Amino acid sequence: MKIAILLYQEMTALDAIGPYEVLSRIPNAEVRFAAEKKGLIRTDTGFLRLSADCDLSDVSEADILLVPGGPGDRRVQQSPSVLDWIRMIHEQTRFTTSVCTGSLILGAAGLLKDLRATTHWARMEALRNLGAEPTSERVVEQGKIVTAAGVSAGIDMALRLVQKISGDDYAQGVQLGIEYDPQPPFDSGSPSKAPSHIVDLVKSLMD
Repeated sequence: MKIAILLYQEMTALDAIGPYEVLSRIPNAEVRFAAEKKGLIRTDTGFLRLSADCDLSDVSEADILLVPGGPGDRRVQQSPSVLDWIRMIHEQTRFTTSVCTGSLILGAAGLLKDLRATTHWARMEALRNLGAEPTSERVVEQGKIVTAAGVSAGIDMALRLVQKISGDDYAQGVQLGIEYDPQPPFDSGSPSKAPSHIVDLVKSLMD
């Protein structure tokens, strides 16, 4: 099972690493972190660096393609070389996936036209502008294209993929193995639940 995870400057680390922790446990998984140029990738916090072990040109096929989000997605949406690579890999994937604003990159590649998809709640209109039908669902499956909402939703999405590939029992075992049992201190994980002043605060930080 070949898994390709796109990395780019100013991406959100958990968008890639959360799903990686799940998908890497698929039997016979081979994971490659690919970027326009291999080496260290600066994440959106400015502190953490991730390492791309190969250039995009080194990866010509994958069973699963994962495109993470983050503030750097705006630049990637304007990169013909990255979008061409995504379209090429997508032609023979079993699953083409995104987390958070990674779906905007898929949309920019022309893969979401007239499809239901999700992204971070603050970027829904941007998703619509790229031809998709935005939905607030946490994970959206449209054939082999699977999009996840903001950041932590990538773990949920990855568990669904493991379920499809290796079955319910194995997926539950992976969930137990990583002890994914969220019990957050606040019930404010979506704009429909968070106080309005918190929603406004987050919007102002993302502008």
